[in-house]
Amino acid sequence: MDNRRVIVALDFPSADEALACAARLDPRLCRVKVGKELFVATGPALIGKLQERGFEVFLDLKFHDIPNTVAGACKAAAALGVWMVNVHASGGEAMMRAARDAVASVTKPPLLIAVTILTSLDDDSLRQVGFADGVRGRVEGLSRLARECGLDGVVCSAQEAPWVRASAGTTFTLVTPGIRLEGDAKADQARVVTPPEALRLGADYLVIGRSVTRSEDPVATLEAIHRSLEEESRRK
Repeated sequence: MDNRRVIVALDFPSADEALACAARLDPRLCRVKVGKELFVATGPALIGKLQERGFEVFLDLKFHDIPNTVAGACKAAAALGVWMVNVHASGGEAMMRAARDAVASVTKPPLLIAVTILTSLDDDSLRQVGFADGVRGRVEGLSRLARECGLDGVVCSAQEAPWVRASAGTTFTLVTPGIRLEGDAKADQARVVTPPEALRLGADYLVIGRSVTRSEDPVATLEAIHRSLEEESRRK
């Protein structure tokens, strides 16, 4: 089993805070995610600093724009040497194909995945913005489209992972946010599961933020998560 299935979300407002947290992590046990707040506050230099510390980086900027703009952004992200980058599947076929071609143009392309439906949304939220087919219908449809466009995988809740697996196959990479440890609050997530549940449902990578970054001992927390994943893996 991949010892770095866990992607720790460095959701901090400054480089100092993010690097201080990274110093308390072990790159042999996790990868890290840099999202919009941190990237806008610090710029691309932070990516290099994390890589120097041995971390592979998921650049989580969820590009969603006209195809040419997204292609340029993806090519720039790939040039940073990140491990993974993402776009919004709802940007459509032309945009996703342009993104795929852009990352393929670098020597070592990152994994390119597409966001389906944010884990903060539920069926009622989707109806409010005009989507009557609900979470399942949207996730399944967008996942199929991403696969057809040649992307490596999607971001979805682990609750949707079995549906995506059934339609997209076992080689399609599933990255699942909304992971909470037993007893944790849901906070701003609507669709959450525990790490073993996520693995059982078919997730490849688990994005975990506050449960690790706010832990008194992040490495001990990561080790406990790994033990729970190993136990779950042995049950399969």
